[in-house]
Amino acid sequence: MKHTKTAVITAILALAFALVGIPAQAAAKPFWTPDAMRAAVPMDSLVRAPAVTPKDVARGQSTIIQSIPNGGGPWTGGGKVTQTAGRVFFLFNGQKASCSGDAVTSTNGSVVVTAGHCVKYQGTWHTQWVFVPGYDNGNAPYGQWAAKTTLTTPQWEASEDINYDVGMAVVNPLNGQRLTDVVGAQGIAFNQPKNQSMYTFGYPAASPYDGTKLIYCSGSTFTDFLLTQDHGMQCNMTGGSSGGPWFLSFNEGTGTGVQASVNSFGYNFLPGYMFGPYFGTDAQNLYNRAQAA
Repeated sequence: MKHTKTAVITAILALAFALVGIPAQAAAKPFWTPDAMRAAVPMDSLVRAPAVTPKDVARGQSTIIQSIPNGGGPWTGGGKVTQTAGRVFFLFNGQKASCSGDAVTSTNGSVVVTAGHCVKYQGTWHTQWVFVPGYDNGNAPYGQWAAKTTLTTPQWEASEDINYDVGMAVVNPLNGQRLTDVVGAQGIAFNQPKNQSMYTFGYPAASPYDGTKLIYCSGSTFTDFLLTQDHGMQCNMTGGSSGGPWFLSFNEGTGTGVQASVNSFGYNFLPGYMFGPYFGTDAQNLYNRAQAA
């Protein structure tokens, strides 16, 4: 009799929940709330490494990621870049951190390009990784896209070689849609001639910037004459812009271009310049892996 009463009560409660629309379990609160995104610090501020000096360069010592990169001013041109570019949020050794990224054309419609140190650094793969295209001061106008998988070049994965500081993420569908079906996509190219004019975008979050606006620089590029074979550009973006896209053939009217690098690093003794890795065959192989995932 006791078991029968229990069963009857359970059935009545289940019917009542169904009638009033009370879920059996409350929806999980998203990890990256607006406050959590605002509180995320630029990735480079969590990296402790010795400064590189001109003497170090003379001795041929390796460079490090420092105040990743530098910028020009807020982008007010509109266009597709305001949808494809966004902020990247993740946990680095348990701490909330941020970078930048960009959605590019791909077979799976789900590839985000960023810097290698924005997916893995000091032997640690980042967790709770999401891409927020069109980020706007804590708001995610096109949603938060969680990574299904993150990848990087073999050289960055093995030894974090600054020449190959390229990372990519394949994000899960959101509300049944693929990323680039929602925000569009930029082109991407590899093995392009160097020393061309380019545009670069990112969400710098270290002073004097605060991560709320899309910042850009444009101008002629040069090949790093110090320690790497990277692209260089005069630009003053700060930490948090790492992983933001560098474009060839950028059209200010439509906000579209062909991505050929990402914001990677700056020399602490050479302020006002940023550097980005050359998209060669290794970056192309990484892209092929990502779009097939």
